[in-house]
Amino acid sequence: MKIVLADSNELVRLGIRSALKNDLEVELVGEATNSKDLIELVKSFETDVVVVDYTADGFSIDVVVELRGLRKGVNILAITPEQSAQTVVDALRSGVMSYVKKDCSIAEIVDAVRETGKGSKFFCGQILETIQVANLDVDDIDFEAFSCEPVVLSERESEIIVLIAEGHTNSQIADMLFLSNHTVGTHRKNIMAKLGVRNTAGIVMYAVKTNLISPNKFLFAGDTGA
Repeated sequence: MKIVLADSNELVRLGIRSALKNDLEVELVGEATNSKDLIELVKSFETDVVVVDYTADGFSIDVVVELRGLRKGVNILAITPEQSAQTVVDALRSGVMSYVKKDCSIAEIVDAVRETGKGSKFFCGQILETIQVANLDVDDIDFEAFSCEPVVLSERESEIIVLIAEGHTNSQIADMLFLSNHTVGTHRKNIMAKLGVRNTAGIVMYAVKTNLISPNKFLFAGDTGA
């Protein structure tokens, strides 16, 4: 898997380079500090994945469009600081295949590179949440892209999943966690979207499957003995 890193920040490139150096499946063929150099690198070397911060100095979203026109087989992984939902959507429309934030873990970034190199879409949970919090119309984006694994659940979301799976209502959860009903409802919607489920039963199944709760809670739910 041949990789090109594109970021004007030397420290960022060093970090990603170090994270990938022990991966035998990855070969770093070049680094670019601006759009012009990036285009020349991709013209000169066979490239499978371009890892780019198109928001960095010397870059713009236009380079993504140009790359897609230059080599149809190249897959683009965007790694940027936090952006607005609309900026993320515009990047996807321009040809970005996968998207993670710069504050994601090193392991998640490495996974993103690997999956993108295989032609699979990869999104961190934070990117999905950015889209959903903005309440963008799902018809406005390729929403299937956000069903890709891994899904990253926050500590609060995992806590709410457990409480939902234990049978608590939104109001009860709000009281237990000192949150508003609206906040709990928003968390529930985000959780369902991240897990790709449509109802509470789906959340319960996820909680059992991932050992967040024990199936015994349901086996003995009707037991009124001591």
